[in-house]
Amino acid sequence: MASRDKKRVLSEYLIVSAHAGDRVALDRLCRLWHADLSRHAGRLIGEADTARDIMQEAWCDILRGLGSLREPAAFPAWAYRIVARKCAAEIRGRQSTRRTADAFGAEMSGASVDGLQAAETAADAGAIRLAMAGLPADQRLALALYHQDGLSVAEIAVITETPAGTVKTRLMHARRKLAAVLNPTQD
Repeated sequence: MASRDKKRVLSEYLIVSAHAGDRVALDRLCRLWHADLSRHAGRLIGEADTARDIMQEAWCDILRGLGSLREPAAFPAWAYRIVARKCAAEIRGRQSTRRTADAFGAEMSGASVDGLQAAETAADAGAIRLAMAGLPADQRLALALYHQDGLSVAEIAVITETPAGTVKTRLMHARRKLAAVLNPTQD
């Protein structure tokens, strides 16, 4: 059994235990998923400090709503969706603030977001990250959730609130674009 499968089985067990009132199970569930969900928030927001703040709020919502989650196997997609909604709310808030500031003629200092903050040790990994940064946001998100987080097409469809066929199409186009950028001599 792959470690991803073990993680999902353990998650289901922890959720059932949490439903039965086991507080230690809640703590273990948080520790099990925190890194993956934080990475997702970081990808969506692009700033580590803001992603940490969002994760605190997201965990509050996740733990508060866990009792209503009837299908423990749905936890990953459900939790990723909560994080995505928190990030979307943050982005909407920023856009609103920016529009208001623009309306009053305020000059925005605009902190630049460097999508390649982490220095990659391998040249290939750096090239892949650079190529991914050039993808449209929906394709980049689908690719990251599928390949980096190991989520299924169905789970990604739930997270992004799009049909599974659309997720498959996004993955196909993203892979083609990456192949074209990484290997331009190949037709």
